[in-house]
Amino acid sequence: MRQDKQLLVITHLTQLLDVITVLGGFIVPLILWLTQKDRIHQMDEHGKSIINFQISMFIYAIVCIPLIFLFGLGILGLILIGIICFIFPIINAIKASNGESPYYPLSIKIF
Repeated sequence: MRQDKQLLVITHLTQLLDVITVLGGFIVPLILWLTQKDRIHQMDEHGKSIINFQISMFIYAIVCIPLIFLFGLGILGLILIGIICFIFPIINAIKASNGESPYYPLSIKIF
C-alpha cells in the first residue's frame, strides 16, 4: 500500500460535486473508494466515512421533505443539511492532508 494524501483530499472534495450535479458527490467518491481502497493507505477508512455521510445526509433530507408541511421545519432542516454537506467535506479534506482520521457528524455507520 502506498500513501497518497492528495487522493484522499480529492476524494473528500469530490463530495462538493453535489452542488453542480445531483449524484456526482456520491458516485465519484464511491468509485474512488472501491477502486483504490486496497492500494492507498487509509482510503478504506476515509471512503467508508464519506459514503456513510452521503447516505446519512440523503436519509435526513428525505425525512425533512414531509416536515416542510409542519411549520416549515423541513426547510430549516434542508438548509442545515446543505450547510453541513458543504462545510464538512472541506474540513475533512484538510484533516486528510494532515494525516488525521475523518469525522462527519450525524453519520449513520452503515459500512
